[in-house]
Amino acid sequence: MIYITHYNSPIGDMLLACKENKLIGAWIEGQKYYFGNLKEKVHESKDEEIFIKTKHWLDRYFNKQKPDINELELAPIGSDFRQRVWKILCKVPYGKVTTYNNIAKQIANEMGIKSMSAQAVGGAIAHNPILVIMPCHRVVGTNGNLTGYAGGIDRKIFLLKLEQVNMENLFV
Repeated sequence: MIYITHYNSPIGDMLLACKENKLIGAWIEGQKYYFGNLKEKVHESKDEEIFIKTKHWLDRYFNKQKPDINELELAPIGSDFRQRVWKILCKVPYGKVTTYNNIAKQIANEMGIKSMSAQAVGGAIAHNPILVIMPCHRVVGTNGNLTGYAGGIDRKIFLLKLEQVNMENLFV
């Protein structure tokens, strides 16, 4: 059974979803791929333990307290390839950025192959079902372009500025 609840964030209303008390989704209202491809019936609940922890985590994040992603049990639903990409996303430090190409190189290395498409990585990142917490906003184009955020570029910029990322070499 999937439970949902809402969280009012500085970047808009967020829909949180969990299954078996693990977070499977955190979407910003109006974003691309809102609610992912979940087809199960959902039930509204704000009392799930993971929701209480997630809301507390998000409160601290938006107050610049740098909560650790490992405080939350995450269970995003996606292919093996997407899971690999999302795992790497979770390792990008607060206040830092990486590139789609860098993640593609890491994936290729893990898989023991010569190369991996940065566009394929971008596709996996675009389908990240746990925005803000799994920090896809910290991924930029090779030349510093602020591209490809399902929640919108304005929100990506907001989150990077919140984390005090040096925006000098980043471009819209």
